[in-house]
Amino acid sequence: MQLAHLVATGATLILAGCASAPSTTPPSVAPNVISASTAPFAVPTCTVVAPPTSTSACPVCPECPKLADEPPFIDPTTPIVAPEVPRGRLERADWRDLSAWSEDDPTDALTAFEQGCPALRTRAEWQSVCAQAGTLVNGKGKLDSRVAERFFRDNFQPFRVLNADETRTGTVTGYYEPLLHGSRTRTKVFRYPIYSQPQDLVVVDLAEVYADLKHRRLRGRLVDNKLVPYYDRAEIESARAPLRGLEIAWVDNAVELFFLQIQGSGQIQFPDGSRIRVGYAEQNGHPFRSLGGLLIRRGELRPEQASMQGIKAWAARHPRRLQQFMNANPSYVFFKELGVAGSGPIGTLGVPLTAERSIAVDPRVIPLGVPVFLSTTFPGSNKPLNRLMVAQDTGGAIAGAVRVDFFWGFGDAAGEIAGRMKQRGEKWVLLPIGYDPNTPVAITPVTPAAAPSTTVPGNSSTAPTSAPR
Repeated sequence: MQLAHLVATGATLILAGCASAPSTTPPSVAPNVISASTAPFAVPTCTVVAPPTSTSACPVCPECPKLADEPPFIDPTTPIVAPEVPRGRLERADWRDLSAWSEDDPTDALTAFEQGCPALRTRAEWQSVCAQAGTLVNGKGKLDSRVAERFFRDNFQPFRVLNADETRTGTVTGYYEPLLHGSRTRTKVFRYPIYSQPQDLVVVDLAEVYADLKHRRLRGRLVDNKLVPYYDRAEIESARAPLRGLEIAWVDNAVELFFLQIQGSGQIQFPDGSRIRVGYAEQNGHPFRSLGGLLIRRGELRPEQASMQGIKAWAARHPRRLQQFMNANPSYVFFKELGVAGSGPIGTLGVPLTAERSIAVDPRVIPLGVPVFLSTTFPGSNKPLNRLMVAQDTGGAIAGAVRVDFFWGFGDAAGEIAGRMKQRGEKWVLLPIGYDPNTPVAITPVTPAAAPSTTVPGNSSTAPTSAPR
């Protein structure tokens, strides 16, 4: 609106210079000259020439261009919606494309999939397959690899996952549930706090304002009725301790706490042997910055040394410099206390994660709860790792269609392999037959195949000829 006002003002001045009344400006004073170069943007104008004498008539000015009645400005009443950045897409594929499908035993994947079905049953396309999965998993018959394979082959259609640039591969990292040692009270040994979510943390779901901003949230705190950024890592861990009083527990190792925030969940063991589980509650809204990447850029570590184990070893050698480097990552995670019962930590889908069967994905491309066939390699090797997984979790650093974080389980052994994993991989999403995510409206689902019998006679375990390998 200010721009429109300036243009209108310029037009007024131009027309004023063409008035019929003689100028009373003394000859020594040059009148204002308005040209296209001084206008707010390139609007054709006429130039006013200084009169030779005070009694001379104003020269005839060429006809000034008429400004449009509707300037090409954005209507201020029109809502501005930021477009969603393309992350990738799903392309219909064939079972033949999954050349390594037969190398995996999908029994555990079927159990993990069924466990997440409560989050899928509200959608019509999932009701039948979830009912069949429940019959198999909770039935009295034997559940083996042949039964599980037939279930997926008879009821699902594979879709290849493509990145926004149409490439097929992405980065596959690993995560796990660590065990930390802590105390309910602060001591000289246990002096690093695990904080619960602060009450003054304001979280705005932007999708409620702009539908195109689904999965985007704005976080901050109110100061004088204005939303300002929340405390960053350096402020939270400073001597001022603005979150004092929100401690769930205190642990004995700063870098282990740092990695707990990256993993998103973990268990804390107290001196008496009892344990609690803590899970992700919220985040302070600041962007995540890689500590390993910073150490590489500063020449502290070589790229091949920047695994979780390498970073922990560096921290042990430089305890006085550790906080400075950790503060370069302003992101900070808050936790909630959970019981230790259950097979694993609770993922974004709301169900316990299954070791070596659950993955974290970008939900802007991959729907949570769906089976995903992953083709990658084991950490630090070319040994194939082809496995049917289930998308049950998300992560702040997991952005992109073929980006995957592989959940390895609980404890040091899982942490050792997860910390070294940074491979390339491909993946396919399995969706119920008759459902196509690329159509404006899903096609009517076909009558699903009957639930596979838990007793497999003869060669019935082989895939049907209509779905070749």
